[in-house]
Amino acid sequence: MKPSAETLLASPSVGTLTTLRPDGSPHVVTVRFTWDGASGLVRVLTIDTTRKARNVLAAPRSRAAICQPEGFRWITLEGPATLSADPRRVDEGVRRYADRYGSPPPDPPGRVVIEIAVDRVLGLH
Repeated sequence: MKPSAETLLASPSVGTLTTLRPDGSPHVVTVRFTWDGASGLVRVLTIDTTRKARNVLAAPRSRAAICQPEGFRWITLEGPATLSADPRRVDEGVRRYADRYGSPPPDPPGRVVIEIAVDRVLGLH
């Protein structure tokens, strides 16, 4: 990935997460997220009852995308998505969230992490 893309993904911005509903229609929601360039993973913390979590759970490894715009620059990261309640994976998401956004995320009951294994990058950065 280009250094300019890594710089864009390090800024404390939000993005739009797109998952697919069981009927195949897109569900798009604004989220805070993290990018782990070493492992090629996007992480989104959420709770297990949200539409986005249920979409991923209903179709494991279905494709998802996160798009982060910033002015005229933007980047979209796509790949298969999984949902995990594994405490180690959730904790890694929490650690990276706090690093990116400067404070820990909320800690609601039922917290899970959506992980997108990025295999396609699009953008203007």
